[in-house]
Amino acid sequence: MTKTILPNAASILTFVITFCWLCTGTLCVSAPGNMPFTLGVRDSLMIAHSFHQHPSFGPAGKMHGATYTCDVEFQTDSLHPETNWVIDIGKASEIVSDVLKRYNLQNLDEVFPDKTMTTTEFMARQIHDDIQARLATDCADFQGQVCVKLWESHKAWASYTGMRKISEFACSDAMK
Repeated sequence: MTKTILPNAASILTFVITFCWLCTGTLCVSAPGNMPFTLGVRDSLMIAHSFHQHPSFGPAGKMHGATYTCDVEFQTDSLHPETNWVIDIGKASEIVSDVLKRYNLQNLDEVFPDKTMTTTEFMARQIHDDIQARLATDCADFQGQVCVKLWESHKAWASYTGMRKISEFACSDAMK
């Protein structure tokens, strides 16, 4: 199923395209403020990690543990035409749970052995990317974006909202 992005010439004047260059080198596009529908699911995970004794992290540079609460929002600009949902909530919960299993009760220094600084910000993006990969195979008709908010405590969190890759749009979408 393809999705019309620019339904007519007038939309071109009002449609805001934001390009980003992710550290993976992927060119992306987003329509800010154009996602009024959200379905959210929540799960949690417990991890251990260090910041490889980097001085910027102080005592947290050493091995320590964290219990994260992970909120994932699936956002779309319209509801599915047949089911009137953003995404199947059961499938969304299953995907998030399966993705988090990779990291739950793991030492992230072993999961990412190249001395990656597994900050909360990094992990929010990593979880997002893993969810996007699962959506591509398990929910190919999901036509939206995903926001992952990873809570370190009730006072601190990091989030990552992924933008759709340009390669996900059919060229004919922009011409409609």
